[in-house]
Amino acid sequence: MAKRIGLATAKLGGAATLLIGLVAAAANAEDLPPMQAYQNPAVVAPIYNWTGIYLGANAGYGSGKQDPLGLFSNDFSAFNYTLSGGMGGGTFGAQIQSGHVVMGLEGDVDLTSMSGSGTGSVVKLGVLQGTATISSKVSVIDTLRTRIGYAQDNWLLYGTVGLALTNDTSSFGQTVGFACNTGVVACTSKTDWHAGLAAGAGIEYGLTQNLSTKVEYLWVGAGAANTLKENMVRAGLNYRFGG
Repeated sequence: MAKRIGLATAKLGGAATLLIGLVAAAANAEDLPPMQAYQNPAVVAPIYNWTGIYLGANAGYGSGKQDPLGLFSNDFSAFNYTLSGGMGGGTFGAQIQSGHVVMGLEGDVDLTSMSGSGTGSVVKLGVLQGTATISSKVSVIDTLRTRIGYAQDNWLLYGTVGLALTNDTSSFGQTVGFACNTGVVACTSKTDWHAGLAAGAGIEYGLTQNLSTKVEYLWVGAGAANTLKENMVRAGLNYRFGG
């Protein structure tokens, strides 16, 4: 009998211990922080890189001054009038990015519709010869320039400077006070290439890692005595290989 009572007591003690353990575990579970739902790892946006070789197209408008008599001779005094029109062409370049700094070389070849005309005095070697009506046009403007800019992600602010080459044509329409081809000036049409300088600034935005669009201002001064001075505003689209 005593043995049975001892066994019963032991069983009751074991049950009580188990019950106390379960209660304690439940209490501890309530103190634990709730389980977090699984979340996909955050997607890290790729860092935009301006490095690469690129090809593109551009179009815009230019307006400025031209001295058409500079095509005929440096003996004439200035004869300036407004020359303006549209332009469009192709762009090529290469650049490298280091930190926020982007450096490169860019060139373009643009065909233009810029033209103008004017009537004024013709002065040769300080002597008034008479008056004339002259018209001219610029058919091509080429530039080859360095570009240095500051990049912030897919935005690029840049300055640019380099060389320019223009193809100009001028012709006399009417003269008063002197006759053509008599020693004052040969009044035939004159076409020539003029080298000069180009400088400007712009902003470019990366639409994708390889495709970007830009707006820029360029000043072009061409000819031995700045026969042509143009202010140009252009928009462009470039596709970059690399980056």
